[in-house]
Amino acid sequence: MSRVPDLAKRLLLGRALSSSQQHEQLLKKRIALPVFASDALSSVAYAPQEILLALGAGGLVMYHYTPWVAAAVVVILLTVVASYRQNVRAYQSGGGDFEVATTNLGDNWGVLVASALLVDYTLTVAVSVSSGVENLGALLTFMQPHEVAVAIGIVVLLTIGNLRGIKEAGVAFAIPTYLFMFAVFSMLAWGLIRLVAGAELQAETAHLEVRGDETDIAGFALVFLLLRAFSSGCAALTGVEAISNGVPAFRKPKGENAARTLLALGLVAMTMFGGVVAFAFITDVRFTDFGQDSVLVNPATGQVIEHADPVIAQVAHTVFSNFTPGFALVTAMTALILFLAANTAFNGFPVLASVLAQNRYLPRQLHTRGDRLAYSNGIIILATMAGLLIYAYDASVSRLIPLYTVGVFVSFTVSQVGMVRHWNRLLAAEQDPAQRRRMKTSRGINAFGATLTGIVLVVVLITKFALGAYIVCIAMPVLFLLMKAIRRHYDRVAEELVPSGEDVALPARNHGIVLVSKIHKPTLRALAYARATRPSTLEAVTVAVDAEESRRLQEEWDALDIPVPLKILDSPYREITRPVLAYVKSVRRRSPRDVVTVFIPEYVVGHWWEHLLHNQSALRLKGRLLFQPGVMVTSVAWQLQSSDRLKGRVEPPGPGSSRRPPRTGTRPGAGSVSDRD
Repeated sequence: MSRVPDLAKRLLLGRALSSSQQHEQLLKKRIALPVFASDALSSVAYAPQEILLALGAGGLVMYHYTPWVAAAVVVILLTVVASYRQNVRAYQSGGGDFEVATTNLGDNWGVLVASALLVDYTLTVAVSVSSGVENLGALLTFMQPHEVAVAIGIVVLLTIGNLRGIKEAGVAFAIPTYLFMFAVFSMLAWGLIRLVAGAELQAETAHLEVRGDETDIAGFALVFLLLRAFSSGCAALTGVEAISNGVPAFRKPKGENAARTLLALGLVAMTMFGGVVAFAFITDVRFTDFGQDSVLVNPATGQVIEHADPVIAQVAHTVFSNFTPGFALVTAMTALILFLAANTAFNGFPVLASVLAQNRYLPRQLHTRGDRLAYSNGIIILATMAGLLIYAYDASVSRLIPLYTVGVFVSFTVSQVGMVRHWNRLLAAEQDPAQRRRMKTSRGINAFGATLTGIVLVVVLITKFALGAYIVCIAMPVLFLLMKAIRRHYDRVAEELVPSGEDVALPARNHGIVLVSKIHKPTLRALAYARATRPSTLEAVTVAVDAEESRRLQEEWDALDIPVPLKILDSPYREITRPVLAYVKSVRRRSPRDVVTVFIPEYVVGHWWEHLLHNQSALRLKGRLLFQPGVMVTSVAWQLQSSDRLKGRVEPPGPGSSRRPPRTGTRPGAGSVSDRD
C-alpha cells in the first residue's frame, strides 16, 4: 500500500513513542488540574442557567429560590469532592468507581457503575461541545444554521489532539483553562469592587417578565419544581469523578497528588459557580430557552423574546459594562472552555475502557496503547458515539441536558457505598488507634456522601425521567448486559483453551493436499514447499469445472512428470468450494487421528484494486476450511511484480504487537493469541 496514509498519520499524531517513554507522559498537578477539571469548571457556563430555566416554569416569582437551590448544589459538590479524595488515595490503578464497586460490592455492581460512566462520558462530550457551539453562535451568527456540522468538526479536532498523547493534549488545554479561570475570577472581583463602590448593576434582561406554563404553584407542585431546578443545577457536578479514573496519569505520589488536585478543583468550581449564580441574582438576569416551559416577554410591548444570551454572558456584559475587553474575554474563554471540557471525557473514557478490557468486559483492543501511548481505540469510539448524539439531537443543549447527570450520580452513590464497605473491612483488621480514627473519619465522609448522592439520584430520576432520562435508563442496562455477555465469552474461551493431556499427543499422520487451478509458477512453488514439509502422503487436487480444461491439465501434468499425483474432483454444478470440502472431510473420516494440511497458492499484490481481481476463490476456501477440525491451512505466497513497490518499506507495528510491555515471567512469543486476540 502507499506511504501516504502513514505520512498523514505522522503529520496528525506525531512520531510514535516507545513504551519506555510512558513516564514522560505523566502529568504534574498544574497540568493535571486543567486536563481533568475542564468539564466541572465549564459547567459554570450552563448549570446556573439550567437552574433559572427550571425555576422559570413557575414564573418570575420562583427566581427568589435561586440562592437556596444553588447553595444545595454547592453542598453536594463539596460532599462529593471530600468523598472522592478518599477514593483516589485508596484506589490508584485508574479503575475509579468501577474498581471500588467491583472490589467491595461485587462484579455486577462494578459493571453497573462502568455502564453509567461510559454513558456519562459520552454525554459530557456531546453536551459540552454543543453548548460551546451555542455560545459561539451568539457571537458569530453565521454559524447558527450549521451548528451540528461545527460541533462534529470540534469533536474531530479534539480527537486528533488526544490521539497525539495525553501530555501534549494537557499542555495545549492548560492555557485556555487557566485563562477561563482568570476571566471568571476577574469578572467576580470587578463586580464586587463596583458593588462596594456603589454602582448599580442591572442586566439588560432585568426589565423583562418571565412567564411560565405553571402559575400559583404551591404544595407538592412547588416542591417538585424546586427539586427539578436542583437536579438541573447538579449538572455542575459532572466531571468531578474524572480524576479518580485518571490517577495513573499523575506523577508520584499519585494518590496524594490526585487528592490535592481534586481539592483545588472543588474549591475553584464552588467559587465560580456560586459567584456566577450570586451575580445573576443580584443583577436580575432573566433567562429562558424558546420552546421550553417559560418565555421572556417585554411588558411594554408584549413581544415574546425568542433568544436570550447565556447567563454568564449577561453577567459579564453587566459587570464589564464600562470595560468591553473584559466582556469579550469572558465570552470568548467560555466558548473555548466548553469545547475543551470534552477533553475530561477524552481522558477518562479511554482509561476506564482499558480497565474494563483488562477485566474482559470489553474487547481487548481497548486495552492497547497507540503510537503516541494514548488509548487510541477508546478515544475513537468515544468520538464516534458523541458525534452520533450531536447529530441525532441537532446539537441542542436543552434536549441533551435531561439525559445528563443520571449516570454520574449512579456511579457517585454506588462508589461511596463501596468505600464504606472498604473502610469496614480495613477496620476489622486494624489495631492501631490512630489509624482506626483516620479510617472512621474517612468512613463517615463516604457514608455521608453515599446518603446525599443517593437522594440526589432519586430526585434526578423522578424529575428528569419524562424529559429524556428514560433513554439513559435504557442505555445503561443494554451496556450492562453487553459487557456481561463479553465477559462470559472470554471466560468460555479461556476455559476451552486450558491445556489437557490430549492436546500434546502427536497426530498419527499428516496428509498434504495442494490445491491446483493450473500449472504455473505459484503452483510449482506450492508443490515444492509441500514436498519440503515431508507429509506422510501428498497429492495435488483440482476441481473439474470444465472437462476439456481438466483433460489438458492432466496431460500437461503427466508431460512435466511432476512427482505428485493429481486428483481431479468432479463438479457437475461447476462449484469449487463444496467438492474440495467434501474431499477433505472424506480424508478425515478415513483417518480421524490424522491431520490434513491444505496448501493454497496465493498472489501477493501491490495495489488495493488487485485484491478484487485475485485470490477470491482462495479466500472462500480458507474461510470454510478453517472451520474444519483437524485441518490446517497453509498459504504459499507468490509475489507479483506490482508488490515490488512495497519492498523495503518499514511496516508499522500492529495494535499492541510491540508497544505493549512484555509480561514478566513469560518466554518470548508465549501467549500471543490469548493476550492480543
